[in-house]
Amino acid sequence: MALAGIRVIELAGLAPAPFCGMILSDFGAKVIRVDRTKASMTVDVQSRGKQSVALDLKKPEGAAVLKRLCVESDVLIEPFRNGVMEKLGLGPNEILKDNPRLIYARLTGFGQSGSYAKAAGHDINYVAMSGLLSMLGRHNENPYAPLNLLADFAGGGLICAMGIVLALLERVKSGQGQVIDTSMVEGAAYVGSFLWKSQNLGLWNRSRGENMLDSGAPFYETYKTADGKYMAVGAIEPQFYEELIKGLDLDSSQLPLQMSFSDWPELKRIFTETFASKTQAEWSKIFDGTDACVTPVLSLDEVSSHPHNRERGSFIVDAQGDISPRPAPLLSRTPAMPCLSGGPLIGEHTDLVLAEYGYSKDEIAKLQSSGIIECNKTKSRL
Repeated sequence: MALAGIRVIELAGLAPAPFCGMILSDFGAKVIRVDRTKASMTVDVQSRGKQSVALDLKKPEGAAVLKRLCVESDVLIEPFRNGVMEKLGLGPNEILKDNPRLIYARLTGFGQSGSYAKAAGHDINYVAMSGLLSMLGRHNENPYAPLNLLADFAGGGLICAMGIVLALLERVKSGQGQVIDTSMVEGAAYVGSFLWKSQNLGLWNRSRGENMLDSGAPFYETYKTADGKYMAVGAIEPQFYEELIKGLDLDSSQLPLQMSFSDWPELKRIFTETFASKTQAEWSKIFDGTDACVTPVLSLDEVSSHPHNRERGSFIVDAQGDISPRPAPLLSRTPAMPCLSGGPLIGEHTDLVLAEYGYSKDEIAKLQSSGIIECNKTKSRL
């Protein structure tokens, strides 16, 4: 795989960092998740292909173990608030001394500098600070966050993974590692670059929920069908819009013009009534094979069985029978080969990993007896 031979240390965290680590693991990197000791369970649902080492970083001996792991690794993913790693003696200045080739990836909400650097927050806060949240929502309603996709995953984990790959590529030339400062505020804003760049195109000059792409336009909307399901409509271009009207069996000469903003509410009413007259399956049969840009809104339970997704193998089934998306993008020569077995238990691979990094059996036993590490051998599935 593309990242085969790359060693990654991922400090356990929530959502963004595990996603970043999963991406690297899916494409071939060896990812070792460093969990806390005395933790009863992990909330990392993105742990496929990873190994787990349980380590007490608050003790100097535990910090020393992490330093030693970093000496022989390529990447460290660190998800804590600004200043936490420095307090532990594990900041970039310390870690890069022993391994100047290391990529030290810092993934936080507000970044490593600025007045909010040490502040707590979640996806909704970061999207709010990025400017994007102000544009999300329907007319005369409060802004709403699209789950926690924009900051945690798109602007956080994915942007951080891109930064890591860029730094690894640059290291080939320079031989040097570097520090990556991934701010989810800035990452989300960057994902939304089109919104800034297109302000002068007239796409966003009306209030929230009244523009072409934010649920204002009747031809870029979702509609409920007779069976309580939904169809998604994205018929923006005139030729696609005509296909939409044809599929709905409407007479365009009897309708307001497509781009008559004042008539959008009336058009939306007509489309709403029309879509409500047939089931989702019936509408899908009508629009499949056309350029009307009309597709069914599939549930998570339905996506893998849709003919298109099934033909491409877009979703995979793990050893537990759970369905999840196949890693993207699809590389022609070195595609991702995600691990289909369950994620690791906390501390499942502690002794194995430490042995690989040069620790003797006596050293491992001493660390375990002093509570610096945990080795959950009795639960191990190896």
